[in-house]
Formats: sequence, structure tokens, C-alpha cells
Amino acid sequence: MSIILDHVSYVYDADTNMPVKALDDVNLVINDGEFIGLIGHTGSGKSTLVQHLNGLMKATSGTIYYNGEDIYDNDYNKKELRSKVGLVFQYPEHQLFEVDVFTDVCFGPKNLGWDDKKVQLKAYEALKMVGIEDEYFYQSPFDLSGGQKRRVAIAGVLAMSPEVLVLDEPTAGLDPKGRDELLNKISELRRTTGMTVVLVSHSMEDVANYVDRIVVMNKGRIMYDDVPSEVFKNYKELEEVGLAAPQVTYIMHALNDAGLKVDCDVTTINEAANEIVKALKGRK
Repeated sequence: MSIILDHVSYVYDADTNMPVKALDDVNLVINDGEFIGLIGHTGSGKSTLVQHLNGLMKATSGTIYYNGEDIYDNDYNKKELRSKVGLVFQYPEHQLFEVDVFTDVCFGPKNLGWDDKKVQLKAYEALKMVGIEDEYFYQSPFDLSGGQKRRVAIAGVLAMSPEVLVLDEPTAGLDPKGRDELLNKISELRRTTGMTVVLVSHSMEDVANYVDRIVVMNKGRIMYDDVPSEVFKNYKELEEVGLAAPQVTYIMHALNDAGLKVDCDVTTINEAANEIVKALKGRK
């Protein structure tokens, strides 16, 4: 298994008169190859949690294991961990700074000490993975569209050959077309490489459409951890903590209440369409 959080807590301003507990005794297992959605309202602890996964933040208490090794051991190689667990922050295009796209993507692998040939090969492969065409390689990253910038920033992490890709609100600020293109590309990458993906998102539709498992954070603790259909059964409880279910969930419940006997546990538009057709045929 890839990452284990064992009774992890984190307190901001622990040495002051106003400490804030951002993570509270979190136990979580992230298995190899999973696509996990991490959701929660602002302040729920989800961004703090993902910054613990590659050691950017150190737990106030508890332990994190990566492939069976305690990342807090004194001799543990944090630099290698950060190459294996790649973290893409919200609005990652703000991290772009090089003169052209290709040089920017080379930055991460170059800092790992790889030779120039390997660095350039990994950068090329990563840009192709995210769908950036050769004609953009030597353009300034600041001349690209918002969606293209986002993909270049993700390529900079992919170029380091991570085993786990952690994305903190990767679609924030993108239009619907750009959002769908980016998430489709991430889903394809996960399918073709077997990479573990952790997606932090406010969009219930995004997590319903793409992930295998949803972890819901509330007040620094894990509220739910299950497959999407099971999590969204609790849509009323989610509403109480400032979240919601996908629109499909509400539509299916409304149809069921109106007398059309449909399965209310479906979570995507395609599943809902098939369920409605089946229910209508059953009426004949």
C-alpha cells in the first residue's frame, strides 16, 4: 500500500494562546493505483492534509508511512519522497517562471540531479502526457490559455516520474470546457500509468464522475470514506456541513418522490439516463 496516515493531528500556532487544530486524529490509507476524491468545505483540513503527504508539513502528532517507511525517521530521504509524491497546488500556473514551457517543465527533474538527456526526455514525455503540442514548447508559458498553463504546471510534476499525483483544486478558475479537458487527461493518465491520484475538489460533479473513492473532511476529521454512491446517500448530512451531492442525486430523488421508481444511488449523468430509461420502460 502506498500511503498510511496513522493518528495524524496538526495544530497551527501550537505555541500560542490561540492554537487551531487543522487535523484531528486522522487515520487514512491510500492504496496504490486508487483515484481518490478529497472533499470538504473551506477550513475542513483537506489542503493541510495533502501537504502532509509529501512532507511539506510535519504532523504535530502521529505518523505517516510511504511504502512501509516512516517519513519522519531522521534518515528518511524527503527529497526522494517529494519526487514520488507530486503535489500540484491550487492555481499552479502561478508557479510558472521560466522563459519557455520546455525549460519550465525541466526545472523539477533537473533539481533531482538527473543528467540533461534524462531531464529533457522526461520533460518531453510529461508535456505529451498532458496534451501540449510541440509548437508550444518554446513559447512563454504566460502566453498560453488558463487550461494550457494548468497542464504545463502539472507536466512539471509529472516530469519527476511521481508514483502519486496530488492535485489541490486543479480546475479552480477554469471554464467548463477547460475543466473537463483537464480532468479527462488526468483520468487517462491514471488509467494508462497506474499512478495513484488524490483530487481535492469542491465540485461534487467532478468527484462523482472520476474518482473511485471519496474521503469527506469536516473539522479536521474524516466524516466519510467510501465509494461515491455510498457517500452521496448521506446528502442531507453533507448539506449540514456545507457540502452537497451532485445535481443528479437531487434529480433522482425528485423523480422517485414523483412516482418514477429509479435508483437514487446513481452519481453520474450517464448512469441517471440509463436508470430513467429503464424505469420508463418498466412502466409500459
